Amino acid sequence: MASLTLRNIQKSFGVTSVLRDLTLDIRDGELLALVGPSGCGKTTLLRIIAGLDHADVGDVYIDDEAVDALPPKKRDVAMVFQSYALYPYMTVRENMALPLAMRRLSRWQRLPLLGRWWPGSAVLRREINDVVQTTAEPLGLMPLLDRRPSQLSGGQRQRVALGRAMVRHPKVFLMDEPLSNLDAKLRVDTRAEIAQLHRRLGATFVYVTHDQVEAMTMSDRVALMVDGRLLQVAPPQEIYDDPSDLRVAEFIGTPRINTLTAKPIDGGLEIGRQRWPLQIANSGNALVQIAVRPEWFELIEADKPALGKGVLQGTLVHIEQLGSETLLHVSVPDQKGSILARVHPARARNLHAGATLALATSTALAFDAEGKRLRELHWLQDRHLQVANG
Repeated sequence: MASLTLRNIQKSFGVTSVLRDLTLDIRDGELLALVGPSGCGKTTLLRIIAGLDHADVGDVYIDDEAVDALPPKKRDVAMVFQSYALYPYMTVRENMALPLAMRRLSRWQRLPLLGRWWPGSAVLRREINDVVQTTAEPLGLMPLLDRRPSQLSGGQRQRVALGRAMVRHPKVFLMDEPLSNLDAKLRVDTRAEIAQLHRRLGATFVYVTHDQVEAMTMSDRVALMVDGRLLQVAPPQEIYDDPSDLRVAEFIGTPRINTLTAKPIDGGLEIGRQRWPLQIANSGNALVQIAVRPEWFELIEADKPALGKGVLQGTLVHIEQLGSETLLHVSVPDQKGSILARVHPARARNLHAGATLALATSTALAFDAEGKRLRELHWLQDRHLQVANG
């Protein structure tokens, strides 16, 4: 187990800046998910940690020891790739044993035929096989040890790749989108296995993914990257409930958060030709973005007062029935796209496209024109919906 520290990491390829002054502290034994859109620099950062690439500026520390000058094999990290990187001509046992064989056996002891009879080779090979079997058992690989990768499913190959990393007992596990090649069911099963593996080993994991569901369900903390910068690092629920940047709020959450353009007026905001009893301190007269997650809306009667709540009236344009929940797509005047509301299926049973709906909420996030969070919000509890003129 080890802590991992990145200080002021910068990396460019030609004139393209990939990582921009990135600083991050990863705690001993933590599973940190590094998440963000494709091309944001996640894999480049992982390669710099592993020593497969080097930062133009900045330092990497493992257990407070600088490792920038060390080659990959001296950093005591293990990397699990998206493509598994298994040798097709080797059995599962041989693939898993390879890292230990390269470390413990001499060049002569590794020779295919002669090496088995080289002095001391038999004892070392038995020790390596014992480690492989001890590692394979909790991963469910014991019945597969004598098979080759072509005889395995995608999920089984991924477990072999994990086992090959585990046999070395590295200080840090680095995982680069390890589940992206699996189908939906295997992805769910395998991410649960990885989370359980992390708890059992207590090792430090850095898990790169563009899938926010993987990041939210597996990690102790989520680090969200956009354009080579870290926007926020926080526990999964905190990054969902309390995003510090509009880009974080829009990336995290399925379905995507609703964003509404609002104009500050006396006594509140004007949104979609409707007035909300929501005051934002020090916002001036500049337009702001109000963000509301679909589950924060409730469906109300159009003529019912909603004291201390913001209300949007609009036209129902589409209904998505998902079994346990229903998503309503509502068109609101002066707003781009549709507003999404998540409701219980019973509430949507008699609705149809073209109906006029009213959605109310008392929970909202506010962001300025640059996407930075505005935190001083105040709902006026004695106000209700007023339709603006025009």
